Amino acid sequence: MEKQKMYGYIRVSTREQNEERQRLALLEMGVPEKQIYMDKLSGKDFERPQYKKLLRKLDEKSVLYVKAIDRLGRNYVDLNEQWRIITKEKGADIVVIDMPLLDTRREKNLMGTLISDLVLALLSYVAESERINIKQRQEEGIRAAKNRGVQFGRPTKPLPENFHEVYQKWNSGEMIGKQAAVLCHMPLSTFYKRASTFKKLQDN
Repeated sequence: MEKQKMYGYIRVSTREQNEERQRLALLEMGVPEKQIYMDKLSGKDFERPQYKKLLRKLDEKSVLYVKAIDRLGRNYVDLNEQWRIITKEKGADIVVIDMPLLDTRREKNLMGTLISDLVLALLSYVAESERINIKQRQEEGIRAAKNRGVQFGRPTKPLPENFHEVYQKWNSGEMIGKQAAVLCHMPLSTFYKRASTFKKLQDN
C-alpha cells in the first residue's frame, strides 16, 4: 500500500498567538513542516487563502491533520460541507488529533463512516452553538454596560472654550454652521453633532 501524503492545517484568529501549540502537535504526528498550511483568520467561513491552497493539494493519497475540529472551521453547515468535499470528492482522509473518533482512516466501512459523520455533526453543532452563545453574551454585556453609562469608543474631546458663545450665535441665526465650525476649529459635521448633543443637555 502506497504511503499517504501528510498535510497539516493551522488556523488562528488575528487576536491569538498560539499557533505554535498547533504546529508542535502536527509535527509530533509526523507532518512535514513544509506541508503545514496556516491562516490567521476567523473560522466563520472558508474564504481563507492557505486553506484553499491546501484543498487543491489533497487527493485520495492524502491525509489531512488538524489539532481540533474548530481549527478547521466553526460554522456548522460549512464545516460539514468541507468535510464532505475533503473525504468524498477529494477522497482524502482527515485526522482530528484531539478527537481520536474523528479519524477517517479507521474502519473503512459503513459503520466507521457513520460514526465519524455523527461525531462530526455533534462537535460542529456544539462549536457553532458556543460561538453564537459567546457573541450573544458579548452583545448582552455591551447593552448592560451602556445602560450603566459606560462609554465605548474614543473619549469625546472637550468642547472649545468659545463653543457656548458660538453655539448661541449660530442657534439664533447670527452665523451659519460653516462659520461656527471654523471658529470652533472643527469639521462642520462635528460641529452639528456636538451642537445637537449640547442642545439635548440644555433641554434636560
